[in-house]
Amino acid sequence: MKGTNMDLNERKLKILQAIVADFISTSEPVGSRTLSKRLDLDLSPATIRNEMSDLEDMGYLTHPHTSAGRVPSDKAYRLYVDQLMSASDLPDQNKQEIEAKLSSDAEELDQTVEHAAHLLSEMTNLVSFAITPNRSESKINYINFLPVDEETVVLMIVCEDGKVTNSAIKLNCKYQEDQLTLMSKVMTHNFKGKTISAVLTANIADLFENDMKALSEMGGSVVPSFMKTLEKMLNVDLYMDGYSNIFALPEYNDVNKAKDFLSTVTNKDQFTNVLVNRDQGLSITIGDENSPDLSDCALITADYKVNGKMVGRLGVIGPKRMKYDEVTSVIKYITENLNQTFEIEAPDEGEDE
Repeated sequence: MKGTNMDLNERKLKILQAIVADFISTSEPVGSRTLSKRLDLDLSPATIRNEMSDLEDMGYLTHPHTSAGRVPSDKAYRLYVDQLMSASDLPDQNKQEIEAKLSSDAEELDQTVEHAAHLLSEMTNLVSFAITPNRSESKINYINFLPVDEETVVLMIVCEDGKVTNSAIKLNCKYQEDQLTLMSKVMTHNFKGKTISAVLTANIADLFENDMKALSEMGGSVVPSFMKTLEKMLNVDLYMDGYSNIFALPEYNDVNKAKDFLSTVTNKDQFTNVLVNRDQGLSITIGDENSPDLSDCALITADYKVNGKMVGRLGVIGPKRMKYDEVTSVIKYITENLNQTFEIEAPDEGEDE
């Protein structure tokens, strides 16, 4: 935690805390008379005005030209987040909703994470997002082939970090289910514990010559599809929800501001790059701490894990006038549930014939 500015005495801190909290709640510049009625400091409006003037000189407040009130600066929000805001306990009803909805959808990690982003948007009324990182170093847990019709199978690749990918493969020959079982076992045996990048750079054609001669014809169809699927798994997926929420916020009453915001967050490659390069753990960046095109925004992210390993990141983006205490409590609880709920277990490969 950052140290409090030594020039800020207890009275100034209480006044600043009250201004930030009031502005977050009302979106209206805060005046001295408003504070004198709400603060339990037995101070006159004139004394509060003097303190507010000092806070403005110190860079914690700004003074909109059309109002006698003050609004917090980025510096004030940062101090508020680091030192002044109280912890917000998530209501039991919200906790139960998160637990119920995430645990009921805990079969496929990506779908669960997408569902978590939707929940986050619903509970914060902000634009939410979730990402999965580049998986070049993700290790394969097991491989399975599932029958569809006479010449089509589904290739399932499951990684140790919980990533599950299914892709349909059209074979150039008919197959029997025992062949699929054998292929699943042999490929799992050969690639289990290997990273995706290692498999992509290996000569896996030898696998079908040495270990799967009886499946060589089928292997001719499987190998290209298997490699293509692995390449797709390297892509970072970005899920977003709640775009319409911004239109209820005063900051985006200006249509041009709303368009600029949406243009930035819907630029998938650019926004994904911002999210991937953020600090790990719970990270809150405000105003100019973000890139120039996000300098009017606050961005809160947290990591989620599978089996103790960080596998992705979720969070919200919105105006600097954000209910930081409530939003962080929701994000923390959702990520904690993702961490606890999702476990990956490999199927029993059985004994070799």
